[in-house]
Amino acid sequence: MHERYNPYTGKRIVVGLDDPIPAAAALGLEPPRFCVECGRRMIVQVSPDGWWAKCSRHGVTDSHSLDHR
Repeated sequence: MHERYNPYTGKRIVVGLDDPIPAAAALGLEPPRFCVECGRRMIVQVSPDGWWAKCSRHGVTDSHSLDHR
C-alpha cells in the first residue's frame, strides 16, 4: 500500500490519527490544494461552475470528475 495525503492540508494520512477536514472543505466550498498521491501543492483554478487542480506529477483532477464517483 502506498502513502496517501490529505488534499486540504498536504499532511501524510496516518491510520488511527485524527486528521480533520477544514469546515469550508467539508461544506464543499474549498477545492483540494494538495495532491493525494504525493502531497505536493497543486495549481488550482476556481470558476463559477467548478474547479480544477493540477499536480506536476499526477495530472489534473476536477470537480466534475469527482461528481461521477
